[in-house]
Amino acid sequence: MPDLSNILPNGSQPDEAAIKRYLEGNATAEERFAIENQMSDEAFLNDAVEGLQEFKDKDLMQEYVAQLNKDLQKQTDKKKARKLKRALQDQDWTIIAIVVVLLLCSLGYAVIHLLLK
Repeated sequence: MPDLSNILPNGSQPDEAAIKRYLEGNATAEERFAIENQMSDEAFLNDAVEGLQEFKDKDLMQEYVAQLNKDLQKQTDKKKARKLKRALQDQDWTIIAIVVVLLLCSLGYAVIHLLLK
């Protein structure tokens, strides 16, 4: 069963710090080679790095990242709340009603069956 928390194709993705070092030009030769190699293999990583290179102000980039994380957290919280609302919670009266209806049906069947004999 695949790990659903890891949506990226392979497990050796560069971390955020390595990508920042690559964008700033402070990455080692091995890191640069690994990131560029992965960028050539994966369009998602390539698009992400190209988009990050467009930012001139690093503080603005951090602000956008924080805002995206906040919005993502809000959306996932809303989905969790909606899912919990839809869940079956304390359905005691529903179960009692179903049991009563089934008992009445079986009792009615038994009475009709006995009257027809």
